[in-house]
Amino acid sequence: MADPLPICYLNGAHLPLEEARISPLDRGFLYADGAYEVMPVYGGRPFRFEAHGDRLTRSLAEIRMRDPHTRDEWRRIFGKLIAENGGGDQYVYWQVSRGAERGRNHAPLPDIPRTVFAFCAPLPVATPETLENGIVCVTATDTRWARCDIKSISLLANVLLRQLAVDANAAEIILLRDGELMEASASAVHVVIADELRSPPNSRKILSGTTRGVMEEMAARAGLPFRATPISETELRGADEIWLSAATRELQSVTKLDGRRVGSGKPGPHWRRVYGELQRYKRELADTPW
Repeated sequence: MADPLPICYLNGAHLPLEEARISPLDRGFLYADGAYEVMPVYGGRPFRFEAHGDRLTRSLAEIRMRDPHTRDEWRRIFGKLIAENGGGDQYVYWQVSRGAERGRNHAPLPDIPRTVFAFCAPLPVATPETLENGIVCVTATDTRWARCDIKSISLLANVLLRQLAVDANAAEIILLRDGELMEASASAVHVVIADELRSPPNSRKILSGTTRGVMEEMAARAGLPFRATPISETELRGADEIWLSAATRELQSVTKLDGRRVGSGKPGPHWRRVYGELQRYKRELADTPW
């Protein structure tokens, strides 16, 4: 990933990232007590701002916190932050922690000023090699906690699982639990079986992906039926196509899984159609209100 862009937002101020400071007693630092979002920006225009905002508000509610800002306040924060970092294609990371309290206290949860932080970074671009040949993935048992539907800043389990992919020289790790597909360490997973796009149904075991929702819409535009349904490990391994979607990945085709070829071993025809629809959709949104 590229280095962050120079300007960040912290507790009401836009300032150089190198000057940003938080208290060592912040509960985000001590307990990972907070939630976050990652939102792509195309041509200076945030993508699916409302959906990302809704998910942050939900995640905060699930950990018994109120969203510290209205949508209009977030809109002003991000508009200035993106502009001060040069606009264009980038992504915004933002998080809210419960804040800093005196001492270290498990409970009761304190009602203290929240810590709000955001920064931008260049948006990763899929290489011609990835578009032509797809990516390699491996599988592992899902060892994360039981509330994966909360986009928590506590990501140690995801980090350790992702390291397994790095160790295997793979791009991502796809997670299985009790013989069923869940998601990847930082991506949603989709499969194509018998000319139908399928994804695991939303539950507490997976994060409700905003990019996943976009892919479902793009599949409809491409005339590809979609169904949310449990997917067995056997179905995953026998799928005609496997895709990953995420804010900083867009849509990528998995062409090798655990050393075995997926489909033809190249990005499949359904992926190419849906990926093309996504690029057209992004162009349609250019210069429209967000």
